[in-house]
Amino acid sequence: MKKTFMALTISAALFTPVAMRAQDHDRDHDRDHHEGQYYDKSHKDYHKWDEHEDRAYRRYWEDQHHSYVDWQRADERQREDYWRWRHDHPDSVLFKVNIR
Repeated sequence: MKKTFMALTISAALFTPVAMRAQDHDRDHDRDHHEGQYYDKSHKDYHKWDEHEDRAYRRYWEDQHHSYVDWQRADERQREDYWRWRHDHPDSVLFKVNIR
């Protein structure tokens, strides 16, 4: 009984840091530790948030015919929907420059 208890205690002590590190790694993907970059889970890539991305995000809400939701207040589903839409609407399509 004593050996079983000791084995469980040691196992828990060794496993806890591993579990905590895995949890931190998943959390960091939601908002990258580099300022202004966000991770797109479904496409497994990062996006830099700048003026162009902000304009694209506002355009997304116009296309959806819904009230604008600030990125910081958007929930996980809204963000995933945006990144899906964004991959279908690259800058070349969104920001066409008409040259005459």
